[in-house]
Amino acid sequence: MSLWKLLEEGVAQDPSAPAIASGEPALSYAELRARIVRLARELTLLGVEVGDRVAILAGNGCPFLEAYFACAGLGAILVPLGTRLAPAEWRMLLIHSEAKWLLVGDGWTDAAKRIPLPDTTRIADLRSGAGPRLQPWGQTPPALPASNRWIARDVSAETVAQIYYTSGTTGDPKGVMLTHGNVTQHARWAIDEFALGAGDTWGHFAPMFHLADAWATFAATAVGAQHAFLAQFEAQAALDRIQSAGVTLTNLVPTMLQRMLALAPPSAKTRLRLVLSGGAPIAPAVVARVLDFFGCDYAQTYGLTETSPYLTLSLPGPGEAPFAAEERLERISRTGRAFGGVGLQVVDETGLPVAQDDRTVGEIWAQGPTVTPGYWNHPEATRAAFEGAWLRTGDLATWDARGSLRIVDRKKDVILSGGETVYSTEVEAALLAHPDVLEAAAYGVPSEAWGEEVRAAVVWKPGAPGDPAALNGFLRERLAGFKCPKVLSILDELPKTSSGKIKKRDLRQG
Repeated sequence: MSLWKLLEEGVAQDPSAPAIASGEPALSYAELRARIVRLARELTLLGVEVGDRVAILAGNGCPFLEAYFACAGLGAILVPLGTRLAPAEWRMLLIHSEAKWLLVGDGWTDAAKRIPLPDTTRIADLRSGAGPRLQPWGQTPPALPASNRWIARDVSAETVAQIYYTSGTTGDPKGVMLTHGNVTQHARWAIDEFALGAGDTWGHFAPMFHLADAWATFAATAVGAQHAFLAQFEAQAALDRIQSAGVTLTNLVPTMLQRMLALAPPSAKTRLRLVLSGGAPIAPAVVARVLDFFGCDYAQTYGLTETSPYLTLSLPGPGEAPFAAEERLERISRTGRAFGGVGLQVVDETGLPVAQDDRTVGEIWAQGPTVTPGYWNHPEATRAAFEGAWLRTGDLATWDARGSLRIVDRKKDVILSGGETVYSTEVEAALLAHPDVLEAAAYGVPSEAWGEEVRAAVVWKPGAPGDPAALNGFLRERLAGFKCPKVLSILDELPKTSSGKIKKRDLRQG
C-alpha cells in the first residue's frame, strides 16, 4: 500500500493529461512522474535510504508535490517544516527527527542560512526548473547514470511515510507519524467523499507542509486531477488563482476565509464547486456569507494531524438525501458525520458514550486505518494519547441521533468562570457575527474573583469603523453576561501557527 501507487494510478488515467493547471510551467502526468523519478534517483545518490528522514522547507509548488512522492518511492520519511517558525525551532525539529537532509525550496535559501544546523543534517536546494532537481550546498549535483530505469522501493502499509510536527497551539510540538497505509486510505476515502475526478483542479492555498492541504496532494494525483499552486496565501491572489486556473475545489482555514470574504466577490462565475473549511469551528453566519460569496457548495471538516486528517464532514452521508433547504445552513455548519470509514464516539470522563441528544458534552475518540501509530521517539505521549485502540482527541462535542457532531471547544480552551462553563467557540461565533469583525479569539485567564475570566481579542475588517463599545453592546444582546468578555483587546493581527490556527496560548500570556 505504498503512496507511490497513487502516483502510478494518476499517470495511468492519461499520461498526456495536464498535471499542473494553467499559470504554472506545463507538465503532463508522464512528465511529472519523470521529474519525481529524477528527484528520487538524486536522493538515492545522496545516500537516502529506507527510513531516513528528509526535511523540507518550502512554499507551495510543484517541487513540494514531487518531494512527497519521491520520498514515498524511496521509503524515506518526509518531514515538512512550518514556514513561520524561527531558526531555533527549525533546528529543534531537525534534531528531533534526526533529518539526514533538508530540502530548501525557491525563496527559502536565506531563511535556511539562518538555521544553526545540527552536524547530522545537510542541505540541498530543491530546484523547480529543468535539469538537476537538487543542488547540495557546497557540492555539484550528483551525476546520474545514463539509464533512466528506476523502481520504487517496496514498502508495507505500516512503513512511516511522513512526520508532521503539530502546531503547538496547546503545548510543545510532537512529531506525528503517518504511515503509507494511513495516508493512502485517507486519499481513497477523500476521492469517494468529494467525488474527485480527472476533471477537477485542486487549489493548493493552505500550506502544503500541513495536512489541511497535503492530503489533497495524494488524492488529487491518484485521479489525474490538476494542481494549482499559490506559494503563500494572500487573499486576493487566491481569488485570482481560483478564476485563472479554473479551481474546482480547495480547503481554506477560517482565517483565510475571513480574509477572502473581506474582498469584492468574484467578478465572473468560477468553476469552483466546493469549498472546504476546517481547523476551527465556523459560525453559521460566516457560512452563509461563504455560500453567497463563492456561489458554490460548502462543507465543514474536522480532523487532526494524528488522523491524516479528516474525522468528520458536514456533507450528507452515503445514501442520505440532500439536506432540506430550511435546515441546510445549520447542517453544513456543524462538525458533521464520520468521514469515510473512521470510527467515532463521544464519551464522558469514564469512557462511556454520552447521550446522542445534541446537548450532553463529551470528548471525541477516534479509531480506524487513518489514525497514527503514535509520536516519533515519544512513547510517553503515544501512551497518553490512546485508550486501547481509541485516540483521545482532546476535543469536546455533542452529537445527535444521526451521529452528527458539533464541536464545542478544546478541553484546554474551556473557560470556567464563576462556577459557569463558557465555551470559547460560542463567544467567538457571537463576535464574528458582528459586521465589523474580521477575526476573533476568546480565551480564559486566571482571576481571583472568578477563577477564570473571559477575555477576547478581535481584528477589525479593513475600513471598518470598529467601535469596541458598540461591539460589547452587540455581544450582550446575544450572550449571557457571564459569557461576555471582561476585557476586549483590539489587535492588528492575531498570533497564529504556521498553518493559520490562532495561538490562544500567546494571547493568554500577552
